[in-house]
Amino acid sequence: MPPAPEENDDKDTEPTPLRAVHFAEQALLGALLLEPQRTTEVDLKAEHFDSRIHGLLFDAMRTVPLPDPEQHRETAVWPAAVYAKARPQAPGLPHTYPHTLVQACPQPAHAAAYAGMIRADHARRTLRAHAEQLARTADDTALPHRVDATVTQADRLGSLLDQLSGQFAPHPGSLPRTPVPPEPTAEASEEAVDDEQLLLATATGSSQTVQNMRWLARGDFTVPLYGALWQCIAGLVHRGGPLDPVTVLGEAQQAGLMTGAVTTRDLLELLSDPHGVPDYWGEKIVRRALLHRARTVADRIVVFADDPTNTPYQLITGCRRALAEFASLHARWHRATIPAPTAHAARSRGTPPAIRAGPAPSASANQRRTGIAR
Repeated sequence: MPPAPEENDDKDTEPTPLRAVHFAEQALLGALLLEPQRTTEVDLKAEHFDSRIHGLLFDAMRTVPLPDPEQHRETAVWPAAVYAKARPQAPGLPHTYPHTLVQACPQPAHAAAYAGMIRADHARRTLRAHAEQLARTADDTALPHRVDATVTQADRLGSLLDQLSGQFAPHPGSLPRTPVPPEPTAEASEEAVDDEQLLLATATGSSQTVQNMRWLARGDFTVPLYGALWQCIAGLVHRGGPLDPVTVLGEAQQAGLMTGAVTTRDLLELLSDPHGVPDYWGEKIVRRALLHRARTVADRIVVFADDPTNTPYQLITGCRRALAEFASLHARWHRATIPAPTAHAARSRGTPPAIRAGPAPSASANQRRTGIAR
């Protein structure tokens, strides 16, 4: 059967293989042309169709008054009216295409099944588009409030999942068949390395602040060694042990962090050069981790959506799990940036406390380097 007319007739472009949804759309439209009364049974909109031309034809079918069933069996007046309605917005639509659609329908009684395939593919495309927008937002350094914008986009994705979850029935085997992509490594930029080094140096002299920084996790660091050192510092504080560069050095040795690439002198120099306060540097680290997590979640959802073996329910389940990881990190970011309210603030219902601002790194801090490999 002839495919739908292509809107791009560039002969130098390799034709894209037609997907199953293309034939489902043709079959549904053919069923409606054969039995127009079924249009009232199909709960779809033009936007659900992957093909713009198919969407235009479907809109025309919903707009042109339904024919008398007896008259429709004898004449082709209604298909001609549908074609005439769609033609102005689709100049390249051949007049024979309604006949092609009729031939493409194996069984008009299966119109509901064809509509289900179209709805499932639309859900897949929509989730993919939202995930791509999430990644773009997290990467957009021009945004004045990039974290807030990223969280907003993640909320939109969550709302979409809530809407879709009621449209597809659950079934056994709810997890996606697609293997979870490997966790990408966060970029250890010069700024990220400096922030992590400064956190470690300032933390050794601020045990009380470290005690309140339970929102910072080892996995938030771009340099694994620095994440392990933070775990050593947090462990000392949690046990109530003395905290200084030498005691941290002992913890690092017990944790097996001392290798040929990292000497005791390197570590002592790193831990003995504080600038600023730990929670300021910690907030920057969590912020960077949150944006990295958003990109990771987006990449995972795209991979799930691109695998046609996943049912809509499996896709929704996989997306929810991926988004839950972002929500967990966002909760820690919220604890990091919004201080716990005082008793007076808790009683009052005024404006929440402003996000805490930290000191800007000094010139000497920006120029500071240690011997530890990056």
